[in-house]
Amino acid sequence: MSDENESERPDRERPSNAADRRGRRASGGSGGSGADGTPAKGRATPSRAAAAATKEKKVSPIGRIVRFLREVVAELRKVIWPNRSQMVKYTIAVLIFVSFMVTLVFLLDSAFAEGVAFLFGRD
Repeated sequence: MSDENESERPDRERPSNAADRRGRRASGGSGGSGADGTPAKGRATPSRAAAAATKEKKVSPIGRIVRFLREVVAELRKVIWPNRSQMVKYTIAVLIFVSFMVTLVFLLDSAFAEGVAFLFGRD
């Protein structure tokens, strides 16, 4: 059945990454530009002077903060959050690693302390 759909629409590609699978197509959409910021086909490439003019425009501190917060939210939407069982496994792994490192540092510190005491004599 999927072969029939693909043969009817040869111009349609399979999604190559997670963003495409969620419907954010690089070649389509209403934005007029691709996912990587390049203009869609059929539109002229913006000139460098126009791009420089938009970069030179000063943005208020409030506008910069709002833009920053929007970008933070956009990045957080991309995060794949672990479920409960994964979180428990990760927590156990971290606790085991930290306890190992604490033991290792304690043993090395004790060995160096004994070595320095032996080298310089005990009071």
